[in-house]
Amino acid sequence: MHWLGGRRRIEVPCTVEIEQTAESLHAHVTLDGGLLIAPGDEVTVHDAPTSVPYGDRIVVRRTATVVRAGAVERLWTRIAGHFELTELYEVSFSERTRL
Repeated sequence: MHWLGGRRRIEVPCTVEIEQTAESLHAHVTLDGGLLIAPGDEVTVHDAPTSVPYGDRIVVRRTATVVRAGAVERLWTRIAGHFELTELYEVSFSERTRL
C-alpha cells in the first residue's frame, strides 16, 4: 500500500557538478543507475558543495536520498503544478494610444 499514500526512501550515489566561469554558471546533479524523478518526489544531496570560486568547475561524488511520493501525493502535485503555472501568466488590457 506504500504506492498509494506512503513514502519510500532510496539512497543512491550521485555526481554533483558546479561551474562558475565566464562561459557558464550552473549546478547539476546526476543520480546513478538512471533513477528517474517524478512529480512529488524529493531529492536531498548529502554534503554537497554550495559554491565554487569564479573561474572554477568542480565535480564531486556524493550520496543522495530520494523520497518517492505516493500516488495521491503525485496526483496532487500535478494538479497544483497546473494552478501554479497559471499564476505566472499576467494579462493586461489597457488602452494604448502611443507606443
